[in-house]
Amino acid sequence: MAEIAYDFTRLLSRFLNKTPNGIDRVDMAWARNFLIKYTGDASGVIFAPGLGYCSVRRRDAARLIEMIGRHFGEMDLQEARVGLDVIEAWLRSGRRINPGKPNRIERQRSGFAFEFIPLLLANLGVILKKAERCLTRNARLINVSQYPLNKTRALQWLDRRGDIKPVFFVHDLLPLQTPEYFRPPEFARHTMRLRNAARFAAGIVVSTQTVKVALESHLDEIGSRQIPIFIARPSVSPLFARGGGAHEVPYFVQCGTLEPRKNHLLSLNVWRELVARRGAAAPKLIIVGARGWHNQNAIDLLERCPALHDHVLEANGLPTPALVRLMQGARALLMPSYAEGFGLPVAEALAVGTPIIASDIPVFREIASASFTALSPIDGEGWLRAIEKASAADPAATSSSVNGVSCPTSEFRAVEEFIASL
Repeated sequence: MAEIAYDFTRLLSRFLNKTPNGIDRVDMAWARNFLIKYTGDASGVIFAPGLGYCSVRRRDAARLIEMIGRHFGEMDLQEARVGLDVIEAWLRSGRRINPGKPNRIERQRSGFAFEFIPLLLANLGVILKKAERCLTRNARLINVSQYPLNKTRALQWLDRRGDIKPVFFVHDLLPLQTPEYFRPPEFARHTMRLRNAARFAAGIVVSTQTVKVALESHLDEIGSRQIPIFIARPSVSPLFARGGGAHEVPYFVQCGTLEPRKNHLLSLNVWRELVARRGAAAPKLIIVGARGWHNQNAIDLLERCPALHDHVLEANGLPTPALVRLMQGARALLMPSYAEGFGLPVAEALAVGTPIIASDIPVFREIASASFTALSPIDGEGWLRAIEKASAADPAATSSSVNGVSCPTSEFRAVEEFIASL
């Protein structure tokens, strides 16, 4: 097997983020595999503005990856317990955590940047070398994060090193398919990502057949050469294992950044109606995710709708152990998204055994098959009825069957075989 050069640029840039998003979590899993667990030759590479792609020794890259993982608190059970205690107290009391303020909790890790930057400089200061000169012949360059795939100049060195075989992960085509849900510049950025993938890639990885079909169609439209495309479903963290059971206080979890595509507005309007019908007996909703873009209507409801103040909680920056416990105790995971490239929370709920109420969209049908309640993302009454039914169900019987969940070992064995075949 040729040398693996893993691009972990985006992970290094996340030291100011309190928690990883979906792409970060996939990127971290791949980085751990190829920079820590992989038995063959490997090194890290990063894109540094002004310097281009630089090579990083494997041991230093692995050390930096582990630092980012600790910052995210992905295995920190003690820190997870702090946030869970606050949520547990809110579930039982039903009173706002911060009277007079938005009902939200947020993980604080503000000091990490001051710790991380000197360590980053110490690790990188004497070891940065041009990747173009350092990578061995026929090396495989792996980029999972899609950054800086939109920057053609950052990739032009690959023309000079034609022996190197780049492998890019394309998570979805949503900025082109549904541009109304994204910031305006994202359409042009994603267009360039796909053009550069068509130009430079020796192979492309996607997460679902749904994305593969869309990508093949797009590549055909732009007149691309034939590029091997491999489906590798993101693996679920081993922390997402069956255990526990539904909490005695009925609550639901919705995961994802507050942005139009995730359709939080539907959930919040459903909850306003639930409170109107059932008052204090209405179930609770925990929204796990940061506030994103074009979300003012949802924020107005969260901050200014009295009916929601005691029944909806925003939780930003929760580490994975805390999310696992919340998922295990929920009556159901809610995913009313208009569109998704994969939907990692759905796979995680399947692994835990938590019921799923989700939009009837192709990608969810692919990864969850019949193991979820499928509804139109605009069917407010249907969502209301499904949530009321799940809320009234016997907590002891709250479970769903595991289906379509990949384990890390099998996922990466197949990925490594695909990369080797290029």
